[in-house]
Amino acid sequence: MTLHNKFENLFLNISSKAALSAFKFVGKRDKIAADKAAVDSMRNELNKMDIKGKIVIGEGELDEAPMLYIGENVGTNNGPELDIAVDPLEGTNFAANNLPGALSVIAVGEKKSLFSAPETYMKKISANVKEKNVIDLDFNIKKNIDNLAQYKNKTPEDLTVCILERPRHKEIIDELKLLNVKIKLITDGDVSGALLVTNKKYNVDLFLGIGGGPEGVLAASALDAYNCFFQGQLLFDNENDKSRAKQMGVKDLTKKYDLNEIISGDSIFCATGITSGDLVSGIEIHNNEFISETLITHKATNLKKVIKIKQKI
Repeated sequence: MTLHNKFENLFLNISSKAALSAFKFVGKRDKIAADKAAVDSMRNELNKMDIKGKIVIGEGELDEAPMLYIGENVGTNNGPELDIAVDPLEGTNFAANNLPGALSVIAVGEKKSLFSAPETYMKKISANVKEKNVIDLDFNIKKNIDNLAQYKNKTPEDLTVCILERPRHKEIIDELKLLNVKIKLITDGDVSGALLVTNKKYNVDLFLGIGGGPEGVLAASALDAYNCFFQGQLLFDNENDKSRAKQMGVKDLTKKYDLNEIISGDSIFCATGITSGDLVSGIEIHNNEFISETLITHKATNLKKVIKIKQKI
């Protein structure tokens, strides 16, 4: 089964409206209010849709998030059964402080086609590579760099690696420096960082490191449409995290997931800019209209492009 192409515009509209709602709080130094505005908007719009939707990636579990929690049913309960993954405001600090890169993100797939990743860390690697065994989470950094350089007919010095700027990545960053590759550090934006490998214009060859598990699933939806390589492996801080993962259906806590295990069917992905960043431009308001820019992908229809639309506020 594939998703009907009518859902492309419907979900683009949902991420655009959520982005507009969050935009009203850009620079107001209140990330909680910005996030709540995006969540409220996205939930309201989802509940207008003729779908039987289930949130598989959301704002947390029921005891942590009153809305868009994992397992919440959304839609009118008429229409197709869909898995829905959301990050209504990726980059809460970006929005609160009027910094580049805040996004409103949603991905939708057929029932039971999106991996329901628990709220834990995920070790990730992605690149615009079609073949297997070029890069792999099991390879050391040097082997990944050397293999990718050979695959792309470049020298290691010509490669650019994107990684979150976190203390946990110090050893990886130090090794990348020794290999003399170019390093692009990002402070937040785990979804958008992984997607920078999709197009030459972003000048990123490899994304790696430890980030959020839910964000890994969202990024994988778009990477699947681009036929990029992605692997993820869940990491757990404590026994409680492991127990919650098992309750969510994770059987092998050490498993390395390939992209087709994270996204096992057709999916649509939308990321709308709130503040301008590498992927898309932010919201612009002119009189009673707003202009939004969205990266949208749909694997079944081979849709992969940035769409700019104008709507009434």
